[in-house]
Amino acid sequence: MTDAAPAAGPLKIDFIADVVCPWCYIGWERLKLALAQRPDVPVEVLWRPFQLDPAIPEEGVDRAGYMAAKFPNAERRAAALEALDKEAASVGLKLNLTDIPISPNTNAAHRLIRWAQTVGLQQAALEAIMKAYFVELRDIGDPVVLADIAEAIGMERQVVLKALAEGTDKDAVTREHYQAHQAGVSGVPFTIFGGKVAISGADVPERLCKAIDRALEAA
Repeated sequence: MTDAAPAAGPLKIDFIADVVCPWCYIGWERLKLALAQRPDVPVEVLWRPFQLDPAIPEEGVDRAGYMAAKFPNAERRAAALEALDKEAASVGLKLNLTDIPISPNTNAAHRLIRWAQTVGLQQAALEAIMKAYFVELRDIGDPVVLADIAEAIGMERQVVLKALAEGTDKDAVTREHYQAHQAGVSGVPFTIFGGKVAISGADVPERLCKAIDRALEAA
């Protein structure tokens, strides 16, 4: 009798994104909907850090002025916000995009997600961070706000505050960001299924399901 073939491991899904990117929030929810349509497929989803603007100072900047400078055409900016509102509503999100006070540097938020990954709290952390930013209008660049979020999901508040103050993993997040750039990622979300099939943008669940199927076939 021959030995049985080893069971295949879970499908690895790398979700490259930034927590201040509204399309990433929408894309994350669409990925969850796609996975719900493939309940028999074991997966391992890993959030990978990307910073839309790593040059923002750690204290953040006024968002209204920042967005006006980045997208100077007011009519186009308003049209883009309207489109975002519709896409967000399609996955049950209501984002307060025009009321967000601060555009933060997101390195610290990504570090919290990184630490949450090690204790099985990745999804709780990243969803709490994005909700805090887009819905509750909190400054997710503020270590105290991040510590509050960490405590709320079951992490040790003082441990998180200390790690943020000491700059733990700050360089690691920066490296991952630039590695994504070097790999050709210029916009997010960017999702890689099984290291073989990539989807750029917040695609609809049906297309994400097809990507899952293709990745399984390739494996």
